[in-house]
Amino acid sequence: MKPLNRYAYLILLLVIALAVGADYRWALFERVDAQAGDALTRATVNARAPSNDIVVVNIDQTSLERLNDEAGSWPWPRAIHAELVSAIAAQHPKAIVFDLLFNEADTFRLDSDALLRDTIAATPDVFVPTVLLGDGQGAKLADLPAPLGLERLPHAVPDARAPLLLPLVLAPASWRGGLINFDADRDGIGRHYLRYAERDGWRIPALPTALARHFDWPQPEVRRMRLNWTPRHATVSYADIYADAGRETPQRPKNEFTGKIVLIGTAAPGLQDLRPTPLAKTWPGVEILATAIDNLAHGDWLREAPRPWFAVLALAIAALLTLGFQSGINTLWLGIAMAVASLAGAAAMWLAQMRLWFAPLAMPLVWGWLYYALAALVAYVKERARREATVRLFGRFLDPRVVGQLVAGGVIDSAPAARDVTVLFSDIRGFTSLSETRQPEEVVALLNRYFSRQVAVVFRHGGTLDKFIGDAIMAFWGAPVDDPDHARHAVAAAIEMGNELEAFRAELAQAGADFGRDFDVGIGVHTGRAVVGFIGADDRLDYTAIGDTVNLASRIEGQTKGIARILVSQSTRDACGDAFGFGDCGEHHVKGRAEAVRLYQPFKEKQ
Repeated sequence: MKPLNRYAYLILLLVIALAVGADYRWALFERVDAQAGDALTRATVNARAPSNDIVVVNIDQTSLERLNDEAGSWPWPRAIHAELVSAIAAQHPKAIVFDLLFNEADTFRLDSDALLRDTIAATPDVFVPTVLLGDGQGAKLADLPAPLGLERLPHAVPDARAPLLLPLVLAPASWRGGLINFDADRDGIGRHYLRYAERDGWRIPALPTALARHFDWPQPEVRRMRLNWTPRHATVSYADIYADAGRETPQRPKNEFTGKIVLIGTAAPGLQDLRPTPLAKTWPGVEILATAIDNLAHGDWLREAPRPWFAVLALAIAALLTLGFQSGINTLWLGIAMAVASLAGAAAMWLAQMRLWFAPLAMPLVWGWLYYALAALVAYVKERARREATVRLFGRFLDPRVVGQLVAGGVIDSAPAARDVTVLFSDIRGFTSLSETRQPEEVVALLNRYFSRQVAVVFRHGGTLDKFIGDAIMAFWGAPVDDPDHARHAVAAAIEMGNELEAFRAELAQAGADFGRDFDVGIGVHTGRAVVGFIGADDRLDYTAIGDTVNLASRIEGQTKGIARILVSQSTRDACGDAFGFGDCGEHHVKGRAEAVRLYQPFKEKQ
């Protein structure tokens, strides 16, 4: 095996390891892990219940239409919000949280702005949003009021500024709240919520963080937390609440918002506060804010293990597959093992999420499957090359059609070994005198025609053509394909070779050849133990049989003249059982043996 073939799986492992390293170093395929988590979230989200303590007052399309006569088109006069705040505050909610910006004064309705400013100033636990812009100079952070909750770190720049959209409509004392920036991943999907943004050593808290500080909820230490999604929280229409507040006798429950966190925002498509999330391509921004507050209030946000840790798992899977392929384990079994590992990975992701952890197990499995696919391709190419080489190699000794079938079935054993075989020698009698009286071209043509017919007989009976030795043919049965009836097949071939000789002689006579009646052969067959395998130099190997069995078969062939055209040994006769008739030709001394050898002439196979 060439070194490249021998180490193909290790080389492939090295390539995959480099790719895995690049992935986990630069987060090249982090999106795959994220999307797998999205799929799991969509599949399991209904198993989680949103908090009953959070209610969304939704400025929906119905609200825009119903309040159009009274408040006009959007944006409404802020006195509308002031009236709503008063109505909700009367029920003593835990907090009122706006998901609406109040950064620009309504220059045509300043009195309306003033009413909202005064109402919020007089209402406890109202939280309002700010937004951090991507560029611009902005306000000096050291000068911002304390209710914004900015945190000054030891290395903070004293005169640092940040481009913030502040609630300038309200009094600075009412700026309690924080950022509501949409925190999208690199693929544009919002899976996290900012806890804070940092500028020049200043931390600007997000709105949920402001609530967590105010109510002393536990908080993660990370800058952004992965949301643990729920179905939508309880939602009521803004128009319904506003209309009920204007009635002399309200029809809605008097404690509808008591002790709850009330978020005021919009899911109306026309107001464009819809964002892509794992749950939908257009998910209301106020619902994202509600989920972040819900997670912090209950401490059930998803914890994240560092993604690079999972590179070890990816490499371990690839290494185990390398070991499997290198050990010759069937590709199908390795594929089943990968399928089981994938199911286990999916179950592990689900269990981890149930325990508030996000486990990025998708990419380790993807890397495993990628290695498996490439290694399976390598295995297929190697197996195909091996089979083609085997067919080419054994096609010289066996019927190529038989070789193809046997290689496909994997039953050829080419390893050198001592085996029980039956060896056949066939030699043309009087060939020397024949060759001396004919032109070389005529002799060669005669031999080729004769050998072609006899080799076809050998192949037809499953024999292995060992070699041509001048005008002789050596063949054997029992290797490389196991054949428990090798003796019977060899004797059957010998008998048919005799018949084929008669047909060949008849053709010669019909063609007018004057030597046809003198053209004859002797065939010797012996069964015994022989060493069979590829023997020769590295660049010239022959599949052959060697040993005393071969020598005795050759000697028996030498005894045929004057006795019978075909002679077999006692061991061959015994191995054939009663498949043929045998005539006892007596004992004969052969060269190289002290004891006489009893020989038999086989007859046509019994019917």
